[in-house]
Amino acid sequence: MTALRITYRKSAIGYAADQKRTLAALGLRRLHQTVEVDATPAIRGMVQKVRHLVSVDGFAADSARGMAVLAAAGATAAHSAEPAS
Repeated sequence: MTALRITYRKSAIGYAADQKRTLAALGLRRLHQTVEVDATPAIRGMVQKVRHLVSVDGFAADSARGMAVLAAAGATAAHSAEPAS
């Protein structure tokens, strides 16, 4: 499984409570905190939900490069989940 480094880069003050709960579920408590998590479909979905507040592997998650990192992690996870023939 591919690991993603997710960094909390923008405050969630003024954003919906469900986005704050998503940050907490990712393990992010403080600004500029970085966590390393497996790139499961659930984690990628959570990052997608709060992409305006986090960065992925050093790139803003709402930028083109950040979205490419998430897509590549999804493709890698999909290939590793296929049964061996």
